Amino acid sequence: MNKPFSQACENNKAPILAVLEKVFAKTPTVLEVGSGNGQHAVYFAEHLPQLIWQTSDRDENHRAIKCWLDDYPGNNLRPPLSLDVDRPWPVDAVEAIFSANTLHIMSFASVENFFDGVKAHLQEDGLLVVYGPFNYKGAFTSDSNARFNLWLNEQNPVSAIRDFEAVDALAQNAGLQLLEDIAMPANNRVLIWRKMSADEG
Repeated sequence: MNKPFSQACENNKAPILAVLEKVFAKTPTVLEVGSGNGQHAVYFAEHLPQLIWQTSDRDENHRAIKCWLDDYPGNNLRPPLSLDVDRPWPVDAVEAIFSANTLHIMSFASVENFFDGVKAHLQEDGLLVVYGPFNYKGAFTSDSNARFNLWLNEQNPVSAIRDFEAVDALAQNAGLQLLEDIAMPANNRVLIWRKMSADEG
């Protein structure tokens, strides 16, 4: 296979799709923050043909994303935007945001910037869906997650599995209300928030 391939994406794409089919059933457009190699984007766009899937990532990942997009026959998948959460986002108001396996890669300061971007660009009643591993009350949910966290630290000292409570606090400060916290295979979670209206906040 010439294009980049992630076995983790291959393993988790169907369980994530089962959630997105319900959550994004009436959503016209989704901005994916951190599309990685584009593998998820192609799969989700193919199985959610009613919506437009907008990819985005830092510039160094665009080539990999485009390798996957080049083979996609549909018309509901958009080329990647140049989006770094530590810089101004190249979008106006968006109807929904999806991000998978990103918050534990970036620094916590970048996680804070991510939620600042969500606050600035997610429209009222819009949905934020985040997939990945999380700790609860400062504890790992499994031995495998503890080992994964050690591996993350070895790759980059600023990377770490985030505490759910800290992330949800950032979400609340961004005007988001937690709707669901869904257990997923391999000790991952899907967190779903809704952007509250001004009179709800």
